[in-house]
Amino acid sequence: MMLLCCGQSIAQPGVRVLHLQDVISLAQQQSAAAKQADVNQESSYWQWRSFKSDYRPQLSLSGTLPDFSRSYTPVIQPDGTTDFKPVTINSSDVGLTLRQLISPTGGSVFVTSLMQRFDDFDREITRYNGNPAIVGFEQPLFAYNPFAWAKKVEPLRYQESQRQFVEDKETIAVQATQLYFELLLAQVNQRIATQNLANNDTLYHIAEEKYKLGRLSKNDLLQMQLAVLNARLAQDQASLDEQNATLAIKTFVGLKDNDALQLTIPDSIPETIVSAELALAEAKKNRKEAVSFKRRLLEAESLVAKAKGDNGLNMSVFATFGLSNSAENFSDVYARPENLQRARVGFNMPLMDWGRQRSNYKVADLNRQLVQHTVAQEEATFEQAVLSQANQYITLKRRLETTAAADAIAQERYNITKSTFIVGRISITELNIALAEKDQARRAYISALSQFWSAYYSLRQLTLFDFEKQQVLVVDTTPTLP
Repeated sequence: MMLLCCGQSIAQPGVRVLHLQDVISLAQQQSAAAKQADVNQESSYWQWRSFKSDYRPQLSLSGTLPDFSRSYTPVIQPDGTTDFKPVTINSSDVGLTLRQLISPTGGSVFVTSLMQRFDDFDREITRYNGNPAIVGFEQPLFAYNPFAWAKKVEPLRYQESQRQFVEDKETIAVQATQLYFELLLAQVNQRIATQNLANNDTLYHIAEEKYKLGRLSKNDLLQMQLAVLNARLAQDQASLDEQNATLAIKTFVGLKDNDALQLTIPDSIPETIVSAELALAEAKKNRKEAVSFKRRLLEAESLVAKAKGDNGLNMSVFATFGLSNSAENFSDVYARPENLQRARVGFNMPLMDWGRQRSNYKVADLNRQLVQHTVAQEEATFEQAVLSQANQYITLKRRLETTAAADAIAQERYNITKSTFIVGRISITELNIALAEKDQARRAYISALSQFWSAYYSLRQLTLFDFEKQQVLVVDTTPTLP
């Protein structure tokens, strides 16, 4: 029985005290949004690894083992007739190739070794044909080189993904801050409602005594009783709002326990002075937009180069030099191999296409101009957003100081008004006015805190810069080109 009671006691939910930074850290570590950001970052890393592998030597083994056939083959006889002879054969081949891309030219060099075996089972014949070593190269001329352009674009894409990861983390901080203050405001409203209910209940009992002594009218007594009922309704609604806000923040952060949350008021404001000029400079340096704009312009230039390369004379050069031999035994293939050479030059020149190639080039060129104009517009919009957010942060910081002073004054005024009402020197109307102003000032202060911290983390997200520590949030991840 004692063990059972202890177990029930342990299973009861407790109270978990959290600060704003605690909630942000938890959200950035274990929320669903954080896990999505981690997966996206890892995916970008492996895409970058895949891109780099294209520029490194590729070793491949290919072959056919076996290629067996049993059939009847028509054979023309000396007298002109056709006879069908049974043929049972097998052909096998295997090749090992090492290939290296030459990215500046778009060509490649390769070394390969081939071996073929032929078996005629009906005649009991076996033949080997091999190329012990072949060295060759192939090179397109006057053509679009996708590999050279990819070496310009893909490093920027990888840098962009790394900055996007940090931006995603800061976006999580902004969302966590908003949910934090939604719950904090709900908890403040709950405390206000509870305190108001207690105060109104106390004042109602005092009013009853005054009414019995004939010092208070029936109308004022009923007004006090109505205030108690309204305070109880407000407390019930505040409790429901707190439950909903708690569920929302737990779902976002990823908390699965049944503990109640008690949030602290983050009234310690950073003393760092933020200037719009510094915010804009850091945003241009750190955000993914700076890299994204450059990448998009390069991709547009790449499409123009492709359209231009596809419009004219295209040639390709292919050449090989190696050794070749055939024999009845495997080892004899390598005994006295003969030289093997091959050279081929191909070309393709459009003579009449009814303007198709010119149209393709014109479309690519117009697309480049469109991208240039779009990037310029987006860059101006981005700069405006950063400057606006920086100015908003500065304004909200000043407003926070004002609302904090108003909150303190309203609280003190209510305490004085309450004491004055108890001794019977003011009416219930004046007390209710002081109570409403106190509650409004408190909510305004919490709202100002919410707006300030949301602006603070939004500015961090827009600049990827920690103004309090004066350091960049994104690490320089300039990748090494293959």
